[in-house]
Amino acid sequence: MIRRAEERDIPSLMHLLDQVNRVHHEGRPDLFRRGTKYGESQLAEILRSEDTPVFVSEENGAVLGHAFCKVERVTNDRLLCDRVTLYIDDICVDETARGKGIGRALYAHCEAFAREMRCHNVTLNVWTLNPGALVFYRAMGLMEQKITMERVLDSEKGTHDGVINIWL
Repeated sequence: MIRRAEERDIPSLMHLLDQVNRVHHEGRPDLFRRGTKYGESQLAEILRSEDTPVFVSEENGAVLGHAFCKVERVTNDRLLCDRVTLYIDDICVDETARGKGIGRALYAHCEAFAREMRCHNVTLNVWTLNPGALVFYRAMGLMEQKITMERVLDSEKGTHDGVINIWL
């Protein structure tokens, strides 16, 4: 079952956010510290906002995955066309529940939500340090929209010259 997250889900969300950040920290310790993207009070605020829907996949009372989203609106921009975008900030399936279609179901729910909101598109970012996620999102039908490239100049911080970050 996929539903809108509630404050009672905060401990489970914190656990999943830790898993997400662990992948990023292990892949790019020069960019990511250990910890979580949000604290509990920040999560409570996010859950209260209509512009930052968070969906959870729940089975037998246990949260097995989440999708953090942001509704982004462009209006009267000098260059960009007016549009509403659903930006998926995070999708995570608990490491003990992967391979069961939960990620696909969460993504499909996000896309259906975006259609209901009459969004022009769904966007998200993928770090190249997570090739499994890149393959997953391509399988969901997403395509590269823009590419961010980098060259790390501080050799003491890492040796990631030429790493390409894909932003979908």
